[in-house]
Amino acid sequence: MSSEKAIKSAIPAELSGMIRSAKFAEGVATIVADASGLGRSAMAQLQRELEQAVGALPEVNEVRVALMADKRERKIVVVGSGKGGVGKSTLTANLAVALARSGMKVGVVDADIYGPSQPLLLGTANEKVRAEGQTLIPVQTEFGVSMLSMGQLIEPGRAIAWRGPMVGKALEQLMEADWGDTDLLLVDLPPGTGDVQLSMLQNFKPAGAVVISTPQDLALIDATRAIDLFKQAKVPIIGLVENMAGYLCPECGAVSAPFGQGGTESAAQALGVPFLGRVPLAMEIRVASDTGQPPAANETQHGPHFSGIAAQVASYLAGSQG
Repeated sequence: MSSEKAIKSAIPAELSGMIRSAKFAEGVATIVADASGLGRSAMAQLQRELEQAVGALPEVNEVRVALMADKRERKIVVVGSGKGGVGKSTLTANLAVALARSGMKVGVVDADIYGPSQPLLLGTANEKVRAEGQTLIPVQTEFGVSMLSMGQLIEPGRAIAWRGPMVGKALEQLMEADWGDTDLLLVDLPPGTGDVQLSMLQNFKPAGAVVISTPQDLALIDATRAIDLFKQAKVPIIGLVENMAGYLCPECGAVSAPFGQGGTESAAQALGVPFLGRVPLAMEIRVASDTGQPPAANETQHGPHFSGIAAQVASYLAGSQG
C-alpha cells in the first residue's frame, strides 16, 4: 500500500467526504480538506482530528492540514428604538425565535452593553460564554437561536462603566465571534443614537433596520431620530413596529389604549417606511419574557404577533441584495 493510500485509510470515515487531496513526500503528509460551513471551533477540531489520525502512521513525521472554506455571506439586521422602555429587546428575542422556527439559522447579538437583557429573555442567564483564543463562542439556546451578550460576561448586577473605545471593542468581539453557519444576526441595539450605534454602522454593514415604538408622540419623536440615523448611514428601514398597542384587561375583558393607538402606523405612512405590525400590552408577554420563554416559541395567543412581523422581515431579506 502506498503512503498516500495509507493516509486516506487512516482518516476517519466520517471525515473522508471532506478530503479534497492527500499527498505524502519525504515524511510529510499534506491534507487539503473542505471546511465550508464550519465555524472556527469546528474547523480547529477538524484539523486536530486529521493531525492525530494521520500522525499516528509510522512513516509520517509531520502533518500539514490546509482547510478550504467558502466565505459565508451573513446578513445583519439591527433592531433599534431611539429610546428605552418600548420593548425593543423583547421584540428582538421573539423575532429571532420566530425566524428560527421558519428555518433560518439565527444568532442574537445583545449590543445593549450597559443594560443587557437577552440572557433573561432567551433563558440563558446562567450560561457562561467560553472562548477559543480571542474568539468568543456563542451560547446555544433551547429555541435554536445562538446568542452573545455582555450579560453573560460580567457578574449579575454589576455596572459597566466604559467609555466609547471600550464599548466599541466589546461590540467588535460580540460581532466577530464564532457564529458558525448562522445565516442572520439580529442585533439588539441600546436606546438612543450613541457610541454603539455609530460603531455598528461604521464597522459593519446591516442589511436593514427594524425600528420599534409605542404609539404616543414622545416615543415616536425618538423613533424618528433613530430612523434618521439609519438613513444617514444608508441602512434600509425594513419597517416600524408598534408595541404596547392596546391593553386587554384580564379581569373584565375591556380593551383600552393607555399609550394611544395607531400613532406608529401613521408615522410610518408619513415617513414612507413599511409598517410591520402591532404587539399588544399583555401580561402573558411580560410573564413569558421574565421566565425566558418567548411567546414566539410556543403556540400562544401572542405568538402570531411576532411570527407575522418575522415573516415580513424574512421576505425583505429574501428580496434584498445587501
